[in-house]
Amino acid sequence: MTLLTVLVAILCFGIIIMIHEAGHFFVAKKCGIRVLEFSIGMGPAIISKQKGETKYSLRALPIGGYCAMEGEDENSDDPRAFRKQAVWKRMLVTVAGATMNLILGFFLIIAVLCIDTAITTTTIAEFHADDSGAVTAASAEWLQPDDTFYSINGLRIYTANDISYALQNTDSDTYSVVVVREGEKVTYDRVKFHDNATGTLLDFYVYGQKKTVGNVLLQTCKNFVSTARLIWISLFDLIRGKYGFKDLSGVVGIVDTTATYVQQSATFREACMTLFDLMSFITINVGIFNLIPFPALDGGRLVFLIIEAIRRKQIPAKVEGMIHFVGLSALMLLMVAITFQDVFKIFNR
Repeated sequence: MTLLTVLVAILCFGIIIMIHEAGHFFVAKKCGIRVLEFSIGMGPAIISKQKGETKYSLRALPIGGYCAMEGEDENSDDPRAFRKQAVWKRMLVTVAGATMNLILGFFLIIAVLCIDTAITTTTIAEFHADDSGAVTAASAEWLQPDDTFYSINGLRIYTANDISYALQNTDSDTYSVVVVREGEKVTYDRVKFHDNATGTLLDFYVYGQKKTVGNVLLQTCKNFVSTARLIWISLFDLIRGKYGFKDLSGVVGIVDTTATYVQQSATFREACMTLFDLMSFITINVGIFNLIPFPALDGGRLVFLIIEAIRRKQIPAKVEGMIHFVGLSALMLLMVAITFQDVFKIFNR
């Protein structure tokens, strides 16, 4: 892993954070809210410049950022303070960061599809076979060429990645599969996927489709929905205990994984595809995670605003500020613990 690859990975993560905070910043400015500081990174400032009423800073630790607004967590007499604004304006500012992350993810998916040679479909082209032409795919007993996957184990299939995820994330060696065959849905309850020659799980090939403006946009929407759904599924799996603390990764783990996968790419085109693909997953993850209704996250702040809109009365600033402080402290402790785990994994490897 080269230093350049690591620096590129850090830069890309910094761009994702900058886009998030820029969403808060620009919407706050448009709503007339006084922004005190726009910062990328945490910890001591490396570069800091005051321009007008706002200080812009780049800080040492690339683990986040913030857009500090006047009167955000405390009372202020400034008429341009955050809490002095109409509740709908504060809602717009609150969701702007996550929205920008989701928009960035959408355009990164477009970039990946445009760089790729073809659109990968979910329709079976042919099954794996040996040198003599004999089919080695176990799934050929049930499925046929030109079958289009509709669902696997109840998971609606939108992309080829959905197929891989559905096959790899189950404790059973058989699957309930629904395919579309000649316009009709066909269901098989105990399908096996296994290449008898190589032992691989994916024992078939799918068609590639020539790119057009229309199918690139359509596939982008499918990939976006698939990625967002995967993040929610993973979150619920974490809550249910399917994944544990050891499966979590923080900034160090994300940068390490990004650098590793990019470094393994055979060509510059593949490296760009890998980088943009990982960035799209990370930025959509950041957007969705920030909308979780947990104190200190954008979703937690949004809950307070919704309650205020219903009650037509603000929750006291000290009460809300304390709740967000407790939530932020918990998140920072979790982040530190995950960072130590990430570093340990790298050295252990």
